[in-house]
Amino acid sequence: MVDQPAAAEKAADIQTRTVEDPVVEAQDVSMAFGSNTLFRDVTFQVAKGEVFVILGGSGCGKSTLLKLMIGLYDPTAGRTKILGQDLHAASGDARRHLLARLGVMWQSGALFGSMTLLENVMLPLEEHTRLPREAREEVARVKLGLVGLSDAANRLPAEISGGMAKRAGIARAMALDPPVLFLDEPSAGLDPITSAGLDQLIKDLARDLGTTFVVVTHELQSILAIGDRCIMLDKQAKGMIAEGDPRELRDHATHPTVRAFFRREAM
Repeated sequence: MVDQPAAAEKAADIQTRTVEDPVVEAQDVSMAFGSNTLFRDVTFQVAKGEVFVILGGSGCGKSTLLKLMIGLYDPTAGRTKILGQDLHAASGDARRHLLARLGVMWQSGALFGSMTLLENVMLPLEEHTRLPREAREEVARVKLGLVGLSDAANRLPAEISGGMAKRAGIARAMALDPPVLFLDEPSAGLDPITSAGLDQLIKDLARDLGTTFVVVTHELQSILAIGDRCIMLDKQAKGMIAEGDPRELRDHATHPTVRAFFRREAM
């Protein structure tokens, strides 16, 4: 028998909405590895120019959901779409073209240590365009300028701070002017001041360039600073327990786990 009050609490924190021409969408997506189900029946839509946050505690599947959306995993059930296309159903040139329209920044920045920041940012241009070297270099310098690293173009990853490495990772993700960027734990390991600067950069890029961001994080301050909307995954529930404006969830959540997360309360 379903616990009616508990079900009502959960439903109250999931404010589903329909978006016209969503940039990213998931419909009844489930993911399992063998008998281990990470999440099931995850549904959401991301609007153009939005900063959309996927949050939750450790082990809830938020990074796995990101990898699923960019085609590294196939869902056990359901489907996802990027820019109106099903990446998992695409193949050949169609898949490569769609992947080139996505930018991804991994948690560590994932820079190549033997290359300068400029060379790292030029890599996608070398792989996906026929631009001459001078043009590739100019584009890469522009991207580094957008993230405040113009003066660090010729430095190696070992010569810069963690915050700068994250910014360089974002610059590389933007090299091909993708309409959507996926960021995996961008604030992880950063001090509060550096983290706040990165949050501001994300907000500025979304506002000035109209870029759509899908951000995976559990950093509460960043969620509240950058998130237009969010979903919350929960390991115990094996799925979504909240969707909406993170500030509204902080102030009005009824689900005990959602309330505890946003109010930093022990359970």
